[in-house]
Amino acid sequence: MGGAVNNSNQTSEMSPGHGGGSGPIIPKSPNEALKPERVPDPPRRSKKARSQLVIFLNFVMTAVVIVCVVAVAGFYYMVSTFQKAGPLEANTHFMVRAGNGLAEIANNLERNGIISDARVFRYVSATYLRDGGTLKAGEYDIKAGASMKEIMELLESGKSILYSVVLPEGLTVRQMMLRLAEDTVLEGELPAEIPPEGSLRPDTYKFSRGTKRADIVQQMRVAQERLIDLVWEKRDPDLLVKTKEEFVTLASIVERETGKDDERARVASVFLNRLEKGMRLQSDPTIIYGLFGGEGKPADRPIYHSDIQKETPYNTYVIKGLPPGPIANPGRAALEAVANPWRTKDLYFVADGSGGHAFAETLDAHNANVRRWRQLEAERADSAESELSDGQPGGDEAEKPSN
Repeated sequence: MGGAVNNSNQTSEMSPGHGGGSGPIIPKSPNEALKPERVPDPPRRSKKARSQLVIFLNFVMTAVVIVCVVAVAGFYYMVSTFQKAGPLEANTHFMVRAGNGLAEIANNLERNGIISDARVFRYVSATYLRDGGTLKAGEYDIKAGASMKEIMELLESGKSILYSVVLPEGLTVRQMMLRLAEDTVLEGELPAEIPPEGSLRPDTYKFSRGTKRADIVQQMRVAQERLIDLVWEKRDPDLLVKTKEEFVTLASIVERETGKDDERARVASVFLNRLEKGMRLQSDPTIIYGLFGGEGKPADRPIYHSDIQKETPYNTYVIKGLPPGPIANPGRAALEAVANPWRTKDLYFVADGSGGHAFAETLDAHNANVRRWRQLEAERADSAESELSDGQPGGDEAEKPSN
């Protein structure tokens, strides 16, 4: 019995893994039992593979750094060049033609020695003009030493050099066309068809180099049409003339008779009073237009007494009522004078020797004014050559009664 007990005790001291002989079981605390067992490290890459990746990454990073440095340096160069003073030594004019692109403008600027680098101007300007800005056609005054930025801003503003042509009131259409033809800055031909008399607005017209003559003519026509419509709408409701054509015709006669603002409406009243009474207008400028048309009277050609009775469609000493059309291009003041004339009983007027006119309601009073004017002219002739104002009633016809 004792031997069996001994064998049992020896068996209980053996490890459960008795086949491998791994040793006795070591008991663990609860905390130790909950901890994860260590995972084996993955197999290491070879030194050759590791070195290729590092070399590639180093190359990429180096390239990025170089590109960034070059970009920053290039950006700094372009911006500083764009903003620094330019090479131009004296003020000059520069022309941007309609349709010129940014590249062409930049090349022309460099070619004329206004900027130092066309590429810088082109690329930097393009960044400024992304929001819809453009470089506008025209002739520009470029200041000496102007930077590319200043030049770009000037060309974008459109503040080009402006020229002007003066077309005063009272000129005929042909006389206006001649002034436009003689202007050396305007370009292109005049319209093949001459506009109707009275259809062009007298004014001072500003334009940039390269503007077409036909464009100025069109601008004048549109401006005159708008002006006539505007003044006509505000006319006296009792005005004797009933059409815009008659309105412009009478205004052209008033325009040629006087250049004084303070008496145009009174001159208009004289002609309207005569029309109302069926009297001839007897306006000297209508004689001149009937004889010479839109070309105008030569400066050294007086009005002869024989001219008064020459039958032309425009001679208001011969015809009754208004002539068939305007004899000049009236301005705003003459149009407004006819649209809202003074309310007078005057039927006559004659030069008073001071640049204005003496008005009269009766023929006797008018003849007295004529005698005073002639006396004044005679006194002047004693000391200097007599100088008659073009378009003023003069000669024997001034004393003739009007029928």
